[in-house]
Amino acid sequence: MKNLAKSCFLLFGIYLATCYGMPLAHAVGIGEAAPDFTLADSAGKKHSLSQYKGKFVVLEWFNEGCPYVKKHYESNNMQKLQKDYGAKGIVWLSIISSAPGKQGYSTAEQVNAKRGEWKIASQSTLLDPQGQVGKLYGAKTTPHLFIADPKGTLIYMGAIDDKATSDVADLKTAKNYVAAALDQAMSGKTVAEAATVPYGCSVKY
Repeated sequence: MKNLAKSCFLLFGIYLATCYGMPLAHAVGIGEAAPDFTLADSAGKKHSLSQYKGKFVVLEWFNEGCPYVKKHYESNNMQKLQKDYGAKGIVWLSIISSAPGKQGYSTAEQVNAKRGEWKIASQSTLLDPQGQVGKLYGAKTTPHLFIADPKGTLIYMGAIDDKATSDVADLKTAKNYVAAALDQAMSGKTVAEAATVPYGCSVKY
């Protein structure tokens, strides 16, 4: 009976993953090598994680239709982070893993228009319409953020901050996990909160 129960549970998990495009589990963990990948950005330029070895890299999952993403962009919170840390040599890459026909999917032209409209300051927006990189990292929400150190080791994964709401007013009292992780790591310290629970809209695989 126990084996039967385990089999049923496993099959149910596979069913959910198949029907809803949910990653079965995180494919990467803190302290492990961040998986390499190659994706084209909205300008057609290809980016590989390995090409940025020697630098801190932030990967930010993005969906322009998600109210949680809008909270951070329409308030200019995300752009300020991108600019501030970009000025310090941090590579910040936005990634869209929404599948064609689902919320957040955008053509390169639409991405470029949105980057201009919102004055997005990440280095590039990478297109992942098949969801391969999103699933490789186990990205669950928009936003969902990952940080790799100069050696290519994952040092942070999770939420942008500790206010899991779409209310802009909450930004005033939020603790920004990403900023804290970058500041600590750049100072040679261990990231105090390396893994947090991401919040936002589900990635539309």
